[in-house]
Amino acid sequence: MTTTTTAGRTRPGYDDLPRLMWLMTGDEKHTAAATSTLDVIWVLYDRVLRVAPEPGWLPDRDRFLLSKGHGPMAYYAVLAAHGFLPEEWLAGWGRFDSPLGYHPDRNLVPGVEISSGSLGHGLPIAVGTALGLRAQGLDARTVVLVGDAELDEGSNHEAIELAGALALDRLTVVVIDNRSSTWNRPGLIEGRFSHEGWEVVTVDGRDHDALERALHSSTGRPTAVVAEVEEKS
Repeated sequence: MTTTTTAGRTRPGYDDLPRLMWLMTGDEKHTAAATSTLDVIWVLYDRVLRVAPEPGWLPDRDRFLLSKGHGPMAYYAVLAAHGFLPEEWLAGWGRFDSPLGYHPDRNLVPGVEISSGSLGHGLPIAVGTALGLRAQGLDARTVVLVGDAELDEGSNHEAIELAGALALDRLTVVVIDNRSSTWNRPGLIEGRFSHEGWEVVTVDGRDHDALERALHSSTGRPTAVVAEVEEKS
């Protein structure tokens, strides 16, 4: 179902995302990795982030970093739905001459803040981004999406500790929890962030209203939103 923007134009809505995603075909789709992030990315772009597909990036825009970059189909579909890239690009996904690769490339895809795919780097980059925005006196938010298994990477430990110690209140990490981490057990993710001084909220990763409330949470501390989805999705 299409929706109408404040400028009176129509664009694809949430119900159009499956159609947009299935325009992308091939053997390296990482479909489960993509669909696990679909609702979070949609809510971010539709209800939360201050971003727009305008020529040139505004310095005070919010930043979204997809650390879980090995499954970018949902990301590309949402960017197309919001006018960052032409819908016609989707069918060429993964071809040698397409800007839409199996991992998103910030130099080729409009609206993409970081090139990603090698896991464990998004959260440290997000901490640096939030620090840079604070140093410039900008009120922009930094939101990074990671997977629960990705938190096994040691680089995340340092980033979680530093962000908590510096009270980076404009930083939010969304953890897609599909119970695929090596040492998964209930409450482990929440405990790690809470121990380092983060505000932690756990929600149904498919509930758009709950996600919106959690993503607007502001307590003067960095926020971790644990978005629970289907196991191993």
